[in-house]
Amino acid sequence: MVWINGSFVERDCAQVSAFDAGLVHGVGLFETMLACGDEGRVFRIERHMDRLARSAAELGLSESLRTRPLAEAVENAVRESGLTGRDLSQRARVRLTVTGGDLNLLAQAGGNPSDPTVMVHVQPATIYPEKMFEMGVGVLVADARANPLNPFEGHKTVNYWWRLRALQGASARGMGEALVLGVTNHVVGGAVSNVFAVHDGSMLTPIAHGEEEQGAMHSPVLPGITREAVIECGESMGVGCKRAMVSIAEILDADEVFLTNSSWGVLPVVQVEGKTIGSGAPGELTRDLRTRWLKLVQDEP
Repeated sequence: MVWINGSFVERDCAQVSAFDAGLVHGVGLFETMLACGDEGRVFRIERHMDRLARSAAELGLSESLRTRPLAEAVENAVRESGLTGRDLSQRARVRLTVTGGDLNLLAQAGGNPSDPTVMVHVQPATIYPEKMFEMGVGVLVADARANPLNPFEGHKTVNYWWRLRALQGASARGMGEALVLGVTNHVVGGAVSNVFAVHDGSMLTPIAHGEEEQGAMHSPVLPGITREAVIECGESMGVGCKRAMVSIAEILDADEVFLTNSSWGVLPVVQVEGKTIGSGAPGELTRDLRTRWLKLVQDEP
């Protein structure tokens, strides 16, 4: 199911202008969301819309993105798709993309803004093998580096090519994800995920954009919606989470490591390159957090 600028269209008929800024200049943002339940409820849709609006304003895409109509468009597209149901396995993956529209960037800078292109795509959620969660996955360290001096890092822009290349490289070597470092050699996260390390029963995760102390360097880490939910799940269990600049040694020496995103929720990591993490099996806290995240997705209104 595809919705573009107010109209539902068949997948094969979903088109944008050859001059769309998202295609020509890479000007655009997106959100990937999870929907489930009889009513097609989108998990924490308001958080996704808030993040999108903050990025749009900060990066100059739009100063006044109307998030409520966007959320309604997403919810309507999910309901129209009929892909969700009572069973938690009947989930849908929803992508909302907002580009700069059919525009000339110099003309826009001169005070002639163009209407954005808004697209919603709904498809069945990827079903990952249970073995991934029961046994955990390995990750490798990507060659590419995230740059905190790039103000577009820490936002979910459509410029995702380098991250997908890192993920492809990991997959080609039988790994589940690629771990990305910054140019300072601190850990940023996965190519398409946030990362957590567990030390002595407490969680550690890289500082995300928007969490920096005043005057500190810009963080290239995306403030993930699932990341936020998992931190809240930990707090409900009495487990604290420290947000800090994380070294690769703190990942390698952790008792447990896991990754989070909207697609897989909580994914255990049992190996980084040739180094085994902890006992080599998913840890107790990681398993508990995954169980709590699944329940949250199913029950949260």
